Amino acid sequence: MGMTVGFDLDMTLIDPRPGMTAVMNVLGEEAGLALDGEYFAAHLGPPLDQVLREFGAPEDRIPALVARFRELYPEIVIPSTIALPGAHAALEAVRRAGGQTLVVTGKFGPNAERHVKALGFEVDVLVGELWADGKAAALREHRALAYAGDHLGDIRGALAAGVTPIGVATGPCAREELTAAGAEVVFDSLEEFPGWLSASGVRASVR
Repeated sequence: MGMTVGFDLDMTLIDPRPGMTAVMNVLGEEAGLALDGEYFAAHLGPPLDQVLREFGAPEDRIPALVARFRELYPEIVIPSTIALPGAHAALEAVRRAGGQTLVVTGKFGPNAERHVKALGFEVDVLVGELWADGKAAALREHRALAYAGDHLGDIRGALAAGVTPIGVATGPCAREELTAAGAEVVFDSLEEFPGWLSASGVRASVR
């Protein structure tokens, strides 16, 4: 089988921040809770239930809040989300090299699929609701050789899977943080990915 390269979604392939701000603020208004959409959008990565706990949401209300967030999401977030620079080109570079593209995200799977469809991404496999070290299971299952992400949790997942960790400094984590966490290479954006892939020889690695 040819190579598989994995990518995170939020702030790696897509920028959903305006919609994320809006949907969290709407959820807070509906629920009568102090949910800070701006803070949420600036720190995308951790699972939604964890974020809600950090905002002080009562534990017994979290399942209903998560369900409502997911219900509001398609109408509010999908239309305002854009592809980050180099996202389409990075996916295409893997395909041109004879590889398979894999998206592993902490996002609710059906909403992740809506983003992929809306933005016309050519993705071979999408796995949702995995975060940090938990992403390693999907990376191992699909025999990935590398995984690109913007968050320290993405680097942890790649390292846990034993694949090449690629940092992309388009999210909340600085280049220095990604490097310190173990990223073997850090890009300012995915615009740098095709050149790296071509020069790295990863295309010749098969399992």
